[in-house]
Amino acid sequence: MQNLVLATPLVCLLAALVAGFFGRAIGRVNTHRVAIAGVAVSFLLSLLVYIDVMGGSSFNGTVYTWATSGGASFQVGFLIDELSATMMAVVTFVSLMVHIYTIGYMAEDSGYQRFFSYISLFTFAMLMLVMSNNFVQLFFGWEAVGVISYLLIGFWYKRESAIFANLKAFLVNRVGDFGFLLGIAGVLHLFGTLDYAPVFASAPDKAGLLISGWHQWEWLTVICLLLFVGAMGKSAQVPLHVWLPDSMEGPTPISALIHAATMVTAGIFMVARMSPLFEFSETALTVVLVIGAITAFAMGLVGIVQNDIKRVVAYSTLSQLGYMTVALGASAYASGIFHLGTHAFFKALLFLGAGSVIIAMHHEQDMRKMGGLRRYMPITYITMVLGSLALAGIPPFAGFFSKDAIIAAVHNSTLAGSGFAYVAVSLAVFITAIYSFRLLFMTFHGETRMDDSVRSHLKESPWVVTLPLVILAVMSVISGALFMGPMLFGNYFGDAILVLPQHDVLAKLYQDLHHATGIDLRWGMFTHAIQTPTFWLAVAGVITAWYLYLYRPELPEKIKSRFEWAYTILDNKYGFDQFNQRVFAGGARNLGGWLWRVSDMRVIDGFVINGTAQTIGWLSGVVRNIQSGFVYHYAFAMIIGLVVLMTLFVF
Repeated sequence: MQNLVLATPLVCLLAALVAGFFGRAIGRVNTHRVAIAGVAVSFLLSLLVYIDVMGGSSFNGTVYTWATSGGASFQVGFLIDELSATMMAVVTFVSLMVHIYTIGYMAEDSGYQRFFSYISLFTFAMLMLVMSNNFVQLFFGWEAVGVISYLLIGFWYKRESAIFANLKAFLVNRVGDFGFLLGIAGVLHLFGTLDYAPVFASAPDKAGLLISGWHQWEWLTVICLLLFVGAMGKSAQVPLHVWLPDSMEGPTPISALIHAATMVTAGIFMVARMSPLFEFSETALTVVLVIGAITAFAMGLVGIVQNDIKRVVAYSTLSQLGYMTVALGASAYASGIFHLGTHAFFKALLFLGAGSVIIAMHHEQDMRKMGGLRRYMPITYITMVLGSLALAGIPPFAGFFSKDAIIAAVHNSTLAGSGFAYVAVSLAVFITAIYSFRLLFMTFHGETRMDDSVRSHLKESPWVVTLPLVILAVMSVISGALFMGPMLFGNYFGDAILVLPQHDVLAKLYQDLHHATGIDLRWGMFTHAIQTPTFWLAVAGVITAWYLYLYRPELPEKIKSRFEWAYTILDNKYGFDQFNQRVFAGGARNLGGWLWRVSDMRVIDGFVINGTAQTIGWLSGVVRNIQSGFVYHYAFAMIIGLVVLMTLFVF
């Protein structure tokens, strides 16, 4: 297995190097062939690894030791178990779909070869992250996806908005990464090693250990909270969520890759991987639960008022990441990773479908200028319908199984804040259905609102765009029912995830489903769901969207004018951006200006440079007065000097 494991990320790295350094020499066609071949081979190898792992094999070993310092060893090593094998398959599959789609979307872009190099390198970095067996390699992959996302978000570097967006993403993630790095330092200090296996094995012995000099602060609580700060940055949880909507400035393929299966899921994966640590800190789990609930509800509301088709899907991503985070806080790690997988399929589908619309609309992204596109783009329309149904959680689509499992897990949780979280994620179901079908109805239904020049050229996208949509649509339909049983109730993750008995909410959910049917878990899940308010909230959301945007399309403007204060709050995204611009960005600029005036102008220029010159000038003036040229002045000075010396000598 070791050779398979090592080859999986390296083929992506090799493809990235060939596309990056030799892309112009080999041409556009050969560049995308190399990049797609690289990620396709990586996907096939991931499938082989997945099959081996599901068959009972595993791998945990060091490939290369690159440094040893102070007793700590820094290594390149891989841990291949059920969790990492699942992530490898999801990442490489979605990346392969994005690579194929890129041929059509970026066909006329001058940076064609550069883009393929970046996305292949991005896939390599994400694979290194999910396959790591130690914190050092985890941090390498963590930072690598951050740097490459900076390059991809600002891919169109001549746009000022793109440069602003990638710098914003980079800086916000550095805030999270600072906490993440402190958490890793805490792990090294407490456990004396950075390898997962010994750290996880000794975690029970460290539970309850207090930090010396700190009242009632446990080591594991502090470490888990710091690690979660890193997850808040990468997985865009409130208040470190502000970079994700602006990342839409990058090309649509990378929006799909970032939002569906790679960068934003890194934080979710990391917390699930660190379950042997988080399980011993109810404080950390409560924080994770509450932050996720706030993100799921608040960001879904913002999605309702967005008019940019990509930004609607972006705020949907924020809300769905909140669901995953809530699952982690409720110790339903399997449900969180299950939703990560199903979400990867339907969210990539929605982003790529939005890109297909943008291609047809000649890069117009405002949904108010669309409408009636189903007549011109039937394949894109059907796949977007399936993706929207999955996102809204309508059975039997994938999102229904994973989302309902999370809500049921939160309902069964005994953590402080679980009641608030249950209400938040339940209401978010209604909100999700509204904004997802609002997008569908405004874009594909109703009257056409585009210019005649655009309408005359409307047509379905080429097959390299629609083929990934169809494949992702199929996965959005079947993946929930296919993997629900083993992932949630079949000990799918084995020892890869630790859940303490008192936190095992999925066991309670299994008992409920067993009593409901006694036979089939999928049917039990369905019968359980249709008896809960959340299912009917999703149905109500779809009906509400139909009523507001198809049956009575004049009502949204009336509601907007009636509740303008609420619309303003949502349109301003709760003021997070303004606050950051004024307090942090503005404060940093003001502080820099003040330091420049004080240190540079007054201290360096005023005191050190000009002050030295002025002091010498003044001293020269004084000395010049002494050197008068009169003998009696010098004699008088000699007499005074003699008196001073005699006084010192005597006394």
